[in-house]
Amino acid sequence: MRWYQVKEQAAGTKRLTLLWYIYKFFGKNTAKLVIFFVTFFAFCFGGKIRKYSAQYLRVVGLKPSLFNQFRHFLSYSYSLLDKMESFVNRFDAQKIQFADEEIKQEFFEDISKGHGVFFICSHLGNIDVMRSLLNIDEMGRHVHVNIFLSESQCKIFNNFLKKISVKQNVTTFPVEEIGIDTPIKLKDKLNSGEIAFLAGDRISQNESASFKTNFLGQTVEFPLGTFIFAKLMEVPIYYIAALKEKNDNYTIYLEKAGSENLKENYVKFLEKLTLKYPLQFYHFYDLFTQK
Repeated sequence: MRWYQVKEQAAGTKRLTLLWYIYKFFGKNTAKLVIFFVTFFAFCFGGKIRKYSAQYLRVVGLKPSLFNQFRHFLSYSYSLLDKMESFVNRFDAQKIQFADEEIKQEFFEDISKGHGVFFICSHLGNIDVMRSLLNIDEMGRHVHVNIFLSESQCKIFNNFLKKISVKQNVTTFPVEEIGIDTPIKLKDKLNSGEIAFLAGDRISQNESASFKTNFLGQTVEFPLGTFIFAKLMEVPIYYIAALKEKNDNYTIYLEKAGSENLKENYVKFLEKLTLKYPLQFYHFYDLFTQK
């Protein structure tokens, strides 16, 4: 089963809206308490998803116990709350730090000079917290962001986020609708100093090209289109991941990609951080058994 064949496990629009009001009026800790019990309920009845979590935990070297599986589920659920905060501009940018100050400064210099930047991200951690950072003026200007995401998956949660989100400098591109004119449109945007995010770790439902590589000691299929797309833009390319630390702090890991070995270096970047933050790898499907 591929990721786009997994049925969405969202709580439903009404319950998500209720969670939003609980967060809004009673604070994040109360919302997290509610999420804990909702996640426990979903965990008890999510046998197939638990199986995929256990499979992943074995691969990454963690004991696939029910306790660790639940920690994996809960980490994902809490990340959705942080995502919600980011969409309403309530996530504190002071909670975000960079792992490497030199790479941070290089990125800020690219942005301040009006250069476009292409980020290859993943489903490790929570890249949406970058919204809080990009909405402040630390870089000398507000940056317009272009994000590629699946419109068919997580439709309930994504529609909920659209409903509560405040206006931001963001344009979304459904990956299902990428066509021959999309690179031209995006290149124009990047040439005017905008930035783009596209994940490099999931095969699209419409993906016609892919490559297989060794990842965590297993053969895994990755989308080739992301890397072709990145090269076509002719702007600086960065690998990026936002990983959660204690007390809802996040660390941004950046690595500037060279012109050679773009795919191979991305896989190494992703593998290194997955081993460091194993419970923040949010692929709840049989990633390691694709043929």
